[in-house]
Amino acid sequence: MIISSATSDMMNHLSKSISNSDDLSMVKDGAPAYLLMIDSLIYKDPENTSLLCNAALLYTSYADLFVKDIVRSKKMADKAMNYAKRAICLENSAACMLKSKTFKEFETIISNMKHKDIPALFTLGNAWAGWIMVNKNDFNAIADISHIELIMQRVIELDKTYKDGAAYLYLGTLASLLPPSLGGKPEQGKLFFNKAIEICQGKNLMVKVIFAKMYARMMFDRALHDKLLKEVMVADPNVPGFTLVNTWAQIQALELIESADDYF
Repeated sequence: MIISSATSDMMNHLSKSISNSDDLSMVKDGAPAYLLMIDSLIYKDPENTSLLCNAALLYTSYADLFVKDIVRSKKMADKAMNYAKRAICLENSAACMLKSKTFKEFETIISNMKHKDIPALFTLGNAWAGWIMVNKNDFNAIADISHIELIMQRVIELDKTYKDGAAYLYLGTLASLLPPSLGGKPEQGKLFFNKAIEICQGKNLMVKVIFAKMYARMMFDRALHDKLLKEVMVADPNVPGFTLVNTWAQIQALELIESADDYF
């Protein structure tokens, strides 16, 4: 138990070091070794929920930020999902084999999740959303959106401020993934994005970037698009816990601004 706790603490500290770095190149080059290390630690301690959650979150984040090859992205998304499913099963035995449950069974299990389940529950939603994004051309993957919505809604019910309102960001992204003609709910997504900005108090600049990219572009709202991205570009990215993602957000914001004339 002591060794397991010490290992989890080390991983948490390393995760914080990565999230507080403003050197994208160093993280991109160094993180694969860290991911291999966490794989080996999980191999030695396969029932450590904290390790499994950290691994799932990091695999999802690394693939999203740095991996452009779709085959490699899918492999990393699959691994993140595997770790997340193992974590939620260890945390709550009713959630084992959750992905194979009927939607009604799934809904019942998620609604019975407690506050202690939040980290594993959010991790599952995060990994599942990442998996959908790399498999978005697969109708079966898109059909899973309703499952993630239930997960993130339950996270909000239990603690809407968890990870500075990150669940609202996921709900906003999912609602804006498809146009209204195909079942998307971008106006609902707009409400979620605004709530995410409110709760994180603007600390997570990626919220505004995704808001602009997913909602403003879909709705051809150039004024909102440019306003959000200009706010990101002038903001200080050095925020504890968000420095890495904010640095990436500013790069993304500049690219979106530069391509806006062609898009709109």
